[in-house]
Amino acid sequence: MATWGSHGLRGSTLEDMINRTNEAYRRQGLALIQKVPTPITPIEMNQKRQITLAYFDQKSTVDYIGAVQGIPVCFDAKECAAETFPLQNVHEHQIMFMRDFAAQGGIPFFVLFYTAKNEMYYMPFEEMDRFWRRMENNGRKSFRYEELEHVFPLRHSGDFLCHYLEGLSEDLQERDA
Repeated sequence: MATWGSHGLRGSTLEDMINRTNEAYRRQGLALIQKVPTPITPIEMNQKRQITLAYFDQKSTVDYIGAVQGIPVCFDAKECAAETFPLQNVHEHQIMFMRDFAAQGGIPFFVLFYTAKNEMYYMPFEEMDRFWRRMENNGRKSFRYEELEHVFPLRHSGDFLCHYLEGLSEDLQERDA
């Protein structure tokens, strides 16, 4: 189980960018996306009743869920410092949830941030699922940057620090083509 101060809190910079973008989307009436809270169990608290040690007591599904102009969406935010993304950073219960979400007509996706390159991408769930299925068939347990085929680069401007709606729009256009 992850604890405060462990690897469980990686990605907070990316999540901060997404949270600020989500607020801008909400203010402009473009989307309503919420961060899914991860339930924790406090272990230690200081004199001010602030949590100083806790553990995550159940698996989370995805980082974000909501609607974009009436379309249900869910996504997870992932950071990667190297050009090889380890699939251990994605969990089976997340893949299963996203498969079920897609089967109900929703659009699941990932936001990938390659920190060393300072590049951010919208990755349709189908692309991640392709790598996941390869791993399940005794293939690589990671994917390389150069293997990415169906991803959309994300830009940032103004209040949109992680403008993933552009990626969603391109993804929907590709699906309709």
